[in-house]
Parts: sequence; C-alpha cells; structure tokens
Amino acid sequence: MTDLVIRPYRADDIAAVTRIYGHYVRDTVITFETEEPDEAEMASRFATIASKGHPLLIGEMDGSVIGYAYASTYRAREAYRFTCEDSIYLAPTAVGHGIGGRLLGRLIEDSSKAGLRQMLAVITAERENSIRLHAKHGFRMIGRYEALGYKFDRWLDVVHMQRAL
Repeated sequence: MTDLVIRPYRADDIAAVTRIYGHYVRDTVITFETEEPDEAEMASRFATIASKGHPLLIGEMDGSVIGYAYASTYRAREAYRFTCEDSIYLAPTAVGHGIGGRLLGRLIEDSSKAGLRQMLAVITAERENSIRLHAKHGFRMIGRYEALGYKFDRWLDVVHMQRAL
C-alpha cells in the first residue's frame, strides 16, 4: 500500500462512502442499521454533521477512497453540544493496515480543534479490535449494555468508551 492521505470530506466522495458503509450494514454487526442507506441519505447525514462544524475525514490511497471517519453529535439536546461520537469505516481491503488508527488519531485532533471536549465510542462488544484501537488512543471503558441490539438473528451487547479531548 502506498501513502495514506487524510483529507476533509467532499461531496464527490459520497458514492465511495455509501459503498463502504453498505458493506457494514449488509455483512457485519459493526452497525446496527439493517437497511442500506442510499447516496442521498448518506449525503444528508454528512451535510448535517458538517453543518455543526464536526470533522468529516476521508482516507485515500492512490486516488481512491478507502475509508472515512467522522465525529457526530452524541445527542441532539443543547447540553451535549461539546460531546461527540466517533465513527470509522474502512473498505474491507484496508482493514488491518493501521489506517483506522491513523484516521482516529486525526479525528481526535480535529475534534478538539473544533471545540469538542468529550468523545464517545459506541462499539459492538464482540469487536475486540475496535475496543483495543480505542484504548490505544486513550479511551477508557465506561459501560456495557447487554443484549441491546438484535441483528442476524442474535442479540448483541454494546460497550461505551470515552476520552477527553
């Protein structure tokens, strides 16, 4: 793999972003979403995140989008305006090459610069690699919800991790 470029999201990234996310909806328990959103829906979601001044990052190699990360509003109520939730999604071929860690590191940095003060990670409990990644970046375990989501005919636990920015 050649050098990773991490840059801000652009509207013309939406097809690649939608394709990457679709894999996670269809084939994994990383997201509890069960219906793949189309490009219009993903563009709307990203526009909402951008309108709040939260970071939206694209990981690119050789001119192709191979992953993305963003900090979304944790909850809509005004008192939560300084708290965000991170999300990182990689193309399947990009997993296991340290790209997620680089995207998370940059996301933490950019979120702090944007004035956010706390970052939460909401992770399907069986995703030990994601838990380890977040721990490496200073997140600590703050809770576990049992049987919170149901996907692929099974109940799934969720963990919350948190770090100050």
